[in-house]
Amino acid sequence: MSIKDWPLQERPREKLLSRGPSSLSDAELLAIFLRTGAKGMDAVSLARTLLNEFGSLRQLLMADQQSFCAGPGLGLAKYVQLQASQELMRRFLDEKLIRENALTSPELTREFLQARLRDQPREVFALLLLDNQHRVMEFHELFFGTVDAAAVYPREIVSLVLKRGAAAVILVHNHPSGVAEPSRADRMITERIQSALGLLDIRVLDHLVVGDGETVSFAERGWL
Repeated sequence: MSIKDWPLQERPREKLLSRGPSSLSDAELLAIFLRTGAKGMDAVSLARTLLNEFGSLRQLLMADQQSFCAGPGLGLAKYVQLQASQELMRRFLDEKLIRENALTSPELTREFLQARLRDQPREVFALLLLDNQHRVMEFHELFFGTVDAAAVYPREIVSLVLKRGAAAVILVHNHPSGVAEPSRADRMITERIQSALGLLDIRVLDHLVVGDGETVSFAERGWL
């Protein structure tokens, strides 16, 4: 049976319009993106098959081009569309965060950082550069490492902060393992950066460690 033969209120697009996007299941949302099914399957059935094969919606979104295009009813065009939709969401979060006070928008800040760093396959060390009202000026990925470490150089951080004219910073890095618990090395490099920037009267307001669905704040733990 085609989706067009379903009761009107059960069709994914009509359901979204009448009840809102949060009312749809992962399979129904994915079916709207896919638009068409495959041989012997409508779009929702195809979506369910893909979610079962990849394990979850997140794993499907993270799939590389070869793995994604090997799925039934998929191809390069849909892969490109999917990548574009993810980038649109990242840019949407960028726009929401820029000019916000990072200290009064902690949930937005965490949402932004999870979207940016949670699924990175290697460790990334980044900065949120803030103006004198603690509004976000820029998110800057500065150092890139391996699956468990990234070399961080305070001198380069100082240079970037001065170049951008930031009044304060929030340090950020991810743990590709998914465990957000900071290491002793994380605490030591934070102290070094804090000391270097302190000489210029630039405050380190926080250091956030991004794991899988969890973000640990140094400030909340009283480590700054």
